[in-house]
Amino acid sequence: MASSETAPLLQPDATESSAREENARAEPRGFARNLGAIDGFALLISIVIGSGVFSSPGSIDANVPSPGAALLIWLVGGILAWTGALTMAELGTAFPGEGGIQPYLSHMYGEVWGYMAAWSWIVATMPATLAILSIVFVESIYSSMGINEPEPPMTHKLLSLLVLVSVTTLNSISTKTSTRLSGFFVAIKLLTILLLIVAGLVAVFIFAGKSKDYGGGDWHKSNWFTSRDTVLPDGSRLDWSKVTTWESLGYYSTALYGALWAYSGWDKANYISSELRNVVKQLPLSINTAIPTIIICYIAANTVYYVLLPWKIVSTTDAAAVTAVAHFLGKGAAYFATALICLVIAGSALGNSFVAGRMTVAASNKNWFPRVLGTVGQIGTLKVTKAGIEGEEAADEAMDKGESPINALVLNTVLSAVYILMGNMRILLTLNGLAEYAFFFLTVLGAIILRYREPDLNRPVKPFILIPILFALISGFVVIRGAVFAPVQAALLVAIWLLGAVLFYLRKWIVSRQ
Repeated sequence: MASSETAPLLQPDATESSAREENARAEPRGFARNLGAIDGFALLISIVIGSGVFSSPGSIDANVPSPGAALLIWLVGGILAWTGALTMAELGTAFPGEGGIQPYLSHMYGEVWGYMAAWSWIVATMPATLAILSIVFVESIYSSMGINEPEPPMTHKLLSLLVLVSVTTLNSISTKTSTRLSGFFVAIKLLTILLLIVAGLVAVFIFAGKSKDYGGGDWHKSNWFTSRDTVLPDGSRLDWSKVTTWESLGYYSTALYGALWAYSGWDKANYISSELRNVVKQLPLSINTAIPTIIICYIAANTVYYVLLPWKIVSTTDAAAVTAVAHFLGKGAAYFATALICLVIAGSALGNSFVAGRMTVAASNKNWFPRVLGTVGQIGTLKVTKAGIEGEEAADEAMDKGESPINALVLNTVLSAVYILMGNMRILLTLNGLAEYAFFFLTVLGAIILRYREPDLNRPVKPFILIPILFALISGFVVIRGAVFAPVQAALLVAIWLLGAVLFYLRKWIVSRQ
């Protein structure tokens, strides 16, 4: 019988494939099916809406020729998230009880691909995410005081490290602490977006009624889709009339990474499938209502930025919401907005740190990472029980009882600290996007091929084939063009992936000789 490492890609051994399908169709244990479509809608809203809508507008505006183009980027990013979420729902219901893309890739291409996804997420994607959130937290505070540094000094980085350590400490206390805080942060993020939209509407209504502009002025004086020179964070100007078509595609790809960062979390849609009463109807309904709602919120919020701010300012700030409120209502209101936005960012950081810890434990339990990283509730070596060394089930049970994967959290904190010291937010956004969407592309491409390789696979949710094809085409182009346009980030990722591949096969070789 061929192993998953030697079998041809997407052509698993018939016996193994049959066994995997039988296991995949088994009902996952431990999940009560007591959620409806409204619950699924709320869960997706809480997962996706985070700090991106407050921090990404600057990096997007700096890479497009007009505000109208920026809003179109937000729309395209939302559509990409929408098509991706529906395809992930197909895989999540075909393989119930398996979280994340790692098991899907292992089934499609072999174990090494599942491992590489886990490696990339733990070493690149999640640490870069936490680094971005920590940086944005600090930059939001400085922006409220009128300080916008194109290249943040070392003091900013040190404060970002302090935020990172604080988040890790909170997640290390207990799982119960993390989950109790998450509900509070969800309410805060929705309130913040609502207040931001209200501020924009007030500015528009005052201008319409009294012809007095409390906003930035450009929103009613200039054409939203006319190309204009973009002011970059370092004070230089980008003349779009001198940019070639090929170069503009690179800029648009970079802008799209900023939007995709804001929509990140859409791939978690399949996590709620095991708790819905009628997954076939309620999961697509949850996705098809939640994602459009998020798209509308994001486009509305970004429209507000262009109403409240002079357009030359939007591209230069990494804290658009705080800068907009300060310009509209003054520093007092900006401090209040900063407090709300920092709470939103802290909530996102807490949730991402929580997920990163569990991902590392899962990889350790598969023997992809050192077993010490699978320990929960203590720092150091694995606990030894009467049954032997704690395995995956014991670790998950311990985390459910409130113990935290401290070793995994420490690893993630160290890696995130390296990213904070090495780069700024805009560089990390591209790195994060490349790392994430390279594997999203492979996953959705595999889902398309499985339609033909395994046509009889039980698919409770099966979107029209053009939906995953659209995602694969756009995401594939974005990854390739983004890598060409950002060679440093691409080279770093390739180095990380090569190191991961070497460690995987080295471990296989060591095990084979024992």
